[in-house]
Amino acid sequence: GIVDPEHCLDRPMDLLARQSADNGATLIQYRDKVNETRTMIANARSIATALEESAVPLIINDRVDVALAVGAAGVHLGQSDMHVQDARRILGPLAIIGLSIKTLEEAQTCPVTIIDYAFVGGVFVTTSKENPRAVGVNGWRHIADQIKAKSNQLPVGAIAGIDASNAAEVMSAGCDGIAVISALYKQTDVALATQQLRAEIEKGRP
Repeated sequence: GIVDPEHCLDRPMDLLARQSADNGATLIQYRDKVNETRTMIANARSIATALEESAVPLIINDRVDVALAVGAAGVHLGQSDMHVQDARRILGPLAIIGLSIKTLEEAQTCPVTIIDYAFVGGVFVTTSKENPRAVGVNGWRHIADQIKAKSNQLPVGAIAGIDASNAAEVMSAGCDGIAVISALYKQTDVALATQQLRAEIEKGRP
């Protein structure tokens, strides 16, 4: 689950993160494109505190400095963010480092020995972020296969426009996990939404 201040209906992100963690989410990412660094650190700390009693790790989108400041489990990086090699150097060998992949070219040059997972997207059209084109499930599989050809051990997930109506279809294509924003955090009952999404994920696993 990706908690984002722009997509949580003005509810506390730490509470939403905890509700997801308690109801089937396996990883929480804090994504924030609007707040200043000091506010991001405060938000990340409150989310980390809310997750302490669960075994669910917190990773930070983009901001290696924020992850380091709050002792988060790791970071998720895009193609224009810090290079994964530099993030690994800063955060150390135990940090979780994920990378977004959008094209075949990015998949072919994916540094599979440095990262812990890759997320391929956008799979479907989404309102949560700028996503100029959706590749669909077949497009996802085509790109993911390129990554798996480099390392069949690396988990490859899917992102963008995924919800309870299509999660099983995405998982049945060989996906290792899905990342969602609106499907959880724009819902009135986040706990129930997480349970329903987790059930669809399990239903679709090959």
